[in-house]
Amino acid sequence: MPDDMLSPSRARRLLGDLSHQEIIARVIRVNQAGEYGAVRIYEGQMVVLQHSACAATLRAMTENEKKHLATFNRLLVQHRVRPTALQPLWHVLGFVLGASTALLGKKAAMACTVAVEEVIEAHYAKQLNTLLKTDQELQDVITQYRNEELEHREIGLTHGAAQHLAFPVLSTIVKAGSRLAIWLSERL
Repeated sequence: MPDDMLSPSRARRLLGDLSHQEIIARVIRVNQAGEYGAVRIYEGQMVVLQHSACAATLRAMTENEKKHLATFNRLLVQHRVRPTALQPLWHVLGFVLGASTALLGKKAAMACTVAVEEVIEAHYAKQLNTLLKTDQELQDVITQYRNEELEHREIGLTHGAAQHLAFPVLSTIVKAGSRLAIWLSERL
């Protein structure tokens, strides 16, 4: 075997390993899908809670998620990555999740936010470990957005998310659904 085949810079991929470009495509695809879903969740919540005391907070978080979405839409084009094939499904399910939790009240809507943001924070942390200085722009974006998602989580807790009677159940269901959406959106 030639010596250059043994050097770390020429490490061979194993069957099933993703190339660097495939990893970047998955990161951008799933993050664009997640930000799209987040916008739809907040839009669903706003329909129900538009006249409530938390409406201004929901509007602010929606605008923040729209900025995140615009960034990942730009990165889709820049890196020539196709969006998830499941976007029409996330369009409907995101809105339904937002509206249905809001129908349970402000604290339930905020419980939804807390659960989603906890999953997203862990997801972004995993992505940062995977990227390990391979794409500085993408790392910077993910780091910034991870911090902003943590702010949304804190806002949800401040607005009584954990005080909702069904918080443990809501959190478990929303987290499971969010993890499944991430897994599917990375691949499809």
